[in-house]
Order: sequence, then C-alpha cells, then structure tokens
Amino acid sequence: MRPSPDPVGPDQESVWRYPRPPIAERSDRHIRIEHRGVVVADTRAAIRTLETSHPPSWYLTPDAIAPDLLRRSDRRSFCEWKGEATYWHLLVGDVLLRDVGWSYPDPAPPFAVLRDHIAFYAAPFDRCTVDGEPVIPQPGGFYGGWITSDVVGPFKGVPDSMGW
Repeated sequence: MRPSPDPVGPDQESVWRYPRPPIAERSDRHIRIEHRGVVVADTRAAIRTLETSHPPSWYLTPDAIAPDLLRRSDRRSFCEWKGEATYWHLLVGDVLLRDVGWSYPDPAPPFAVLRDHIAFYAAPFDRCTVDGEPVIPQPGGFYGGWITSDVVGPFKGVPDSMGW
C-alpha cells in the first residue's frame, strides 16, 4: 500500500516525485562528515541517488575522504538497479566503524557515474551535513538516505514500509 505523500513546501522536494527506477545526479551541495573531532569527508562534488520513497544517498570520491581511514569489508549486497555493492569500515583514531560505507566497483551501466564513489550511512557518525544542515538518517538501518529539511516523505524504512 502506497502512503499519502507529505505536503511539499517552498524549496522542498517530495521523495514521492523521485523516479523509479532511480537515477544518479551530480551535485555541488556541500557534504561533510565528522566523527570524534575528525573531518572524515568534505566535498562540493558529490553524486546523489534519487529513488521513489527514499531520501537521497550521497556518493563521494575517495579524494573527498580523509586519507588512511578506509578499510575494506568482506560484506556484499546486491541492488537490483546498481549491482553488487562492497562495504567499507572506517578507522577514526582507535575506533573502527564497521560497514559504514558502500560502493559499486562495477555498477550497472545506468549508474556508471558511481564507479569509484563511496556512500556513507549517517547514523554512525557524530555529524553529517548537507550545506551545513545536520541530517537525519533514513529510518530502518538498511537504507542509507540522508534526510534534510528540503526533502519530505514519508520515507521507506519506517515500520510497515516493506511493501512500498
């Protein structure tokens, strides 16, 4: 059952107007991730994926990520649109954040732009921002969308949203 979209205000977008199948688009919005006083990532050259019912996920180039923090994970998953994802741990000081990022080393052709980019879940970090606004992690634990005040839902990941 499809839920009723939330009202859209000025300068807002509804995730219910995002496409399915999803798309990836370049963005110059300022994306920043901080944890334990370390700037983990900072860029104005990200790619966001847009999919019906999901807040955007933000993909960053490796040069936007602080050096020597990434560690490969053995975890894998599969997206029907993008292909096989590999996961990343992040070592910040003496803290290992496990499986906090994912990438598509060989994405499906419509998502070739995501090759060599890494997305991160917002929840494990002290602070993730889009244009300086702290984000709210997409509910549910599996999905990696970042919710900001300019994006309205309801969002996939809330209870009873499996069939959306």
